[in-house]
Amino acid sequence: LKMKRMDLYLNFDRPLTAGELDALRPLVARRANREPLQHIIGSTSFRGHEIVCDRRALIPRPETESLVDLLKERLAGREKTLVADIGTGTGAIAIATAKEIPGTEVIATDISRDALALAHENAEKNSAQITFYEGDLLAAIPAERKLQAIVSNPPYIPDSAKEKLQREVRDFDPSLALFGGADGLAIIRNLLKQTENRLEAGSPVLLEIGSEQADTLKAEAENYPWLEWTGALKDFCGNIRFVEYRAK
Repeated sequence: LKMKRMDLYLNFDRPLTAGELDALRPLVARRANREPLQHIIGSTSFRGHEIVCDRRALIPRPETESLVDLLKERLAGREKTLVADIGTGTGAIAIATAKEIPGTEVIATDISRDALALAHENAEKNSAQITFYEGDLLAAIPAERKLQAIVSNPPYIPDSAKEKLQREVRDFDPSLALFGGADGLAIIRNLLKQTENRLEAGSPVLLEIGSEQADTLKAEAENYPWLEWTGALKDFCGNIRFVEYRAK
């Protein structure tokens, strides 16, 4: 309707014109088929940055915004930091990091060429300076690039949970961005293995997880002796949403 939110409230009882109804009907039909609103509108807001959304990548969730806050806290006071966003998808985390955390050089990877194309589009739209690499997690980044922080929202849903997901997620988000094997942790374990010799001492590794996965990851922390487990962290809803490691 090309209205600001307040104008919409002030005009809530105004009948729609025939032209407005014609424009809205197919959009309502798409939503009735459980297509995500972000796909219908074409974008979403992530920390105030407009992110184009379509089937090529996972729709950024509000809870993930807290991951950038945690990273910002860890990097406070540093003059220059090389940060890698692994499995960047739409590029939302990388864009927020590049735009909001001074002194960061941001690189981002994804195994999906389609997702990387979308991330490029979003980076340009937001005037964010990001270097993108196509490939499997950290293996996509040249070995000589020593990282000072890693952030990631990897696939972590167990394969068996597919039929329990909302249709908006199951039918429209790419499976590659959702599922992490039998217990959901296969890709996270692979990422943690790849961190060996890739990080400067003291570098944080911040990962989004499923709330029930923190205890398992803590118990397995000894499998990565070059990393120190520093804890599980909550999102703004008070749910366990992230885990943190630090390079020794």
